[in-house]
Amino acid sequence: MAAVRRMPRRLTQRTRESLWGYVCILPWILGFLIFTAGPMVFSFYLSFFKADYLTKSVFVGLGNYRQMFGPDEFWLVALRNTAVYAFTSVPIHVILALLIALLLNQQVKALAIWRTIFYLPSVVQGVAVSLLWIWLFHPDYGPISGGLRALGVQNPPLWIWSEEWAMPALVIMSTWGVGGSMIIFLAGLQGVSQSYYDAASIDGAGTFGRFRYITLPMMTPTLFFSLIMGIIGAWQMFSQSYVATNGGPNNATLTAVLLIYRKAFEQFKLGYASALAWVLFVIILAFTVLILRSSTVWVYYEGELAR
Repeated sequence: MAAVRRMPRRLTQRTRESLWGYVCILPWILGFLIFTAGPMVFSFYLSFFKADYLTKSVFVGLGNYRQMFGPDEFWLVALRNTAVYAFTSVPIHVILALLIALLLNQQVKALAIWRTIFYLPSVVQGVAVSLLWIWLFHPDYGPISGGLRALGVQNPPLWIWSEEWAMPALVIMSTWGVGGSMIIFLAGLQGVSQSYYDAASIDGAGTFGRFRYITLPMMTPTLFFSLIMGIIGAWQMFSQSYVATNGGPNNATLTAVLLIYRKAFEQFKLGYASALAWVLFVIILAFTVLILRSSTVWVYYEGELAR
């Protein structure tokens, strides 16, 4: 008998849409594999070698990881400085952004102009901001020191030129980008239904009561997002300490990423720098997981306890 030819099976509409979806995101997938996942896997492999790309790589096992907690005292200093910066700047940043959002959520004149004024500084980032703050903090002709002298402070702080004031200066610099978080908080505030406030007013709740029992609980998802993004960003702080202070004075502003940069691109200890980067990754991951786990206690969605 002649073989029965099977008709080719046609793809369903759902399958075709799925294939087109993968085709559309293929550039992102390739970019992620080539520029993110690939380098991460290679850096993990490289962290077990003594490598500088100038001589032959030598397998050292966990030697790089033992070195960072032994002979290299700068790593613990960098971790301490980064922790101080992260756990100081992030709460200040979040609280300040929330307060500004609360003010800009009121019915005032020229509201759009005020929102633009507070948001515009966050558009400028990186080296330009660091150079601006170097001028602002200058002890001789900087506006900040000049303003303090006008208020009667005879000897203003030396800011980034002082070992005691360098890190507080970087924390103050971090408030420059508060406008980006302010926009997020403003969107969260406008998502709170007015009916909640009306019901609270009928029950006799004042301004503080409405903020404590309505605004703050309803804003916890936005606070949760800002806290996670802030912690991740703060632990990776680099440009401010590199441009403004170069880790000084006396390593007072030496951060983890700055130390990794020095080891990799100034001293060419690529294997050791990779090990440092992976330890920093684990630290950031641990704090992120800790915040995620704690969210079941303090993050609320429409009045229900987050799960």
